[in-house]
Amino acid sequence: MTSELEKIDLIRARLGVGYKEAKEALDDAEGDVVQALIRLEQKNRDWNEKIHGKGTEFVSQIKTMVEKGHKTKVKVKKDDRTVVEFPATVGALGVLGAMASTPILIVGAIGTIAGLANNYRLEFDNDKDRWEPEVEVPEPPFDASEPKH
Repeated sequence: MTSELEKIDLIRARLGVGYKEAKEALDDAEGDVVQALIRLEQKNRDWNEKIHGKGTEFVSQIKTMVEKGHKTKVKVKKDDRTVVEFPATVGALGVLGAMASTPILIVGAIGTIAGLANNYRLEFDNDKDRWEPEVEVPEPPFDASEPKH
């Protein structure tokens, strides 16, 4: 007969879990090593699926934010003339870059002050207000006298 410690060691070796988790699984399975292994594997699989789902959700949220950023344009204007226009995501990356590097931050601050002194302004233009036609593919007319295949 195999001792409880040997069973725990076997579970630990197979699944790479700690003593406490192996002991709890063995106790829950009433000493049956195979049942303990099955329950721990299922628990790990459920956890992995949950993490995968959260990761997929996070990636989809990031994609949505990037798409919205591409649709929103930042315009630098002087009077009624547009000097520079770029997507908001590029501007966000510039801000992150400025925060990561002190020299870039200083240059950005000086540029902002110079822009304000020369009456430049920022405008945000969201493309959602622009109308774009929807393309519809017409269906061919249906003739009831022709048999369907």
